[in-house]
Amino acid sequence: MTSWLDRRRAGVLLHITSLPGPQKNGTLGSEAHAFIDSIYKGGFSVWQFLPLGPTHGHGSPYESLSTFAGNPDLIDLRACVAEGWLLSSDVDAPLVHAGHGFWHAVARDNELKKDVEAFRQENADWLEDFALFTALKKHYDNLPWWQWETKHAKRNAKDLAMAADDYAADIQQVLFEQFAFARQWHALKQHAESRGVALFGDLPIYVAHDSADVWSNQSLFTVNNDGLCDEVAGVPPDYFSENGQRWGNPLYRWDAFEETNFSWWVRRVATQMQRMHLLRIDHFRGLEAYWSIPGYRQDGKVGEWIKAPGDKLLEALQDQLGSLPIVAEDLGLITPEVTALLNAFGLPGMKVLHFAFDGSEDNPYLPGNFSANSVIYTGTHDNNTTLGWFSGLAEQEIKNLAKHADLSGDDMPWPLIRVAIESNARLAIIPMQDLLALGGDSRFNTPGTVDGNWQWRLHGDESLDTAWAHVRELNLRSCRVMESA
Repeated sequence: MTSWLDRRRAGVLLHITSLPGPQKNGTLGSEAHAFIDSIYKGGFSVWQFLPLGPTHGHGSPYESLSTFAGNPDLIDLRACVAEGWLLSSDVDAPLVHAGHGFWHAVARDNELKKDVEAFRQENADWLEDFALFTALKKHYDNLPWWQWETKHAKRNAKDLAMAADDYAADIQQVLFEQFAFARQWHALKQHAESRGVALFGDLPIYVAHDSADVWSNQSLFTVNNDGLCDEVAGVPPDYFSENGQRWGNPLYRWDAFEETNFSWWVRRVATQMQRMHLLRIDHFRGLEAYWSIPGYRQDGKVGEWIKAPGDKLLEALQDQLGSLPIVAEDLGLITPEVTALLNAFGLPGMKVLHFAFDGSEDNPYLPGNFSANSVIYTGTHDNNTTLGWFSGLAEQEIKNLAKHADLSGDDMPWPLIRVAIESNARLAIIPMQDLLALGGDSRFNTPGTVDGNWQWRLHGDESLDTAWAHVRELNLRSCRVMESA
């Protein structure tokens, strides 16, 4: 099948929380718009970021309270002040469900009230449950849903209706936050399109156990009558972890999804594709076969591979949504069956240069060993920065690297950036930390760990002109610059 990736492009990887700005993390505000303008100067036409959902306390965007909702932490409060929804004194306070009450603006503005109500109706299939779930979590002091009273954990209809009345103010707050997020996202997407920049999002294959998704669809997931997981998701030992990884997500009851022609998955992907131009499916190999870990295990060493109906799912998505501009995260233990699934739907996979230089000339990540229908990275958000990676290489690994990269000119990471951009992969993605030549202390995430991740940010005073001029020349020579750029 022909791929949607039909021309050479280049992009930058930077999560939105890493943008500079006055709030505790980057937002959808002026800094995000300016970042689009900035990467455009470098000849880039793709901005890749991580999942956008509301996170748990540890901050991982791969474990969200909802696969449909936007993270209210990403709302630019300055724009809310400009809209008249907040006082300027509120901008310095935390936003999420902290009693702001800026939803009261709805009561003062009939047109706004109509807009919010229209948004609520358009998104009712996920928004109603998410708003009630969030209100109940607040009522239960943030306990996971399976520790709530049974009447709420097991979703007794009468008791849920009473809760919706009791916590109406909290529910309205959530609804308005999601409305504000959607409005700001729409403005950002319009700006990206005006610059010819595609927004490249990310979809975790699994959803969090403690999420509105599982709470409201318990029959679709491997949770027992107590709401606990007898088996959970993860991966066996690999490059990132010698003990494997126990993610703890409930697994899918795929037979239940097939009975509905994957309607929940279709709605999930459709929601993201309304926001994005491109979408990566994280841990794509789990759509062909997934690693099932006993719930009592604390690592990924013990488990079994179980087949998944990925072909049927992708057919349903394609039939109902049309062309799928999807990238498959196909890192780790990849079997011929996974490769065949990608090829059957024309989906590009990922090639990471940090994995390429083990000395084997048939290494699948070496340029020349993969097709043009690929997305190449120096490293991903789960890797060290290229400078940090290079500083840890053994002498033989540096010799292996020197066979494929010119190390005699620019300092690292530019030799590896050049390899990525000059490769035959139609899409080359460079992490922002590499463009700034930052060391390992700027790493964004270390898989299998909890502390110290997802925190790195731009300061806002970085001098980027030299880097943009350098990389634009590389992009031009490699035919990756869009004509309008």
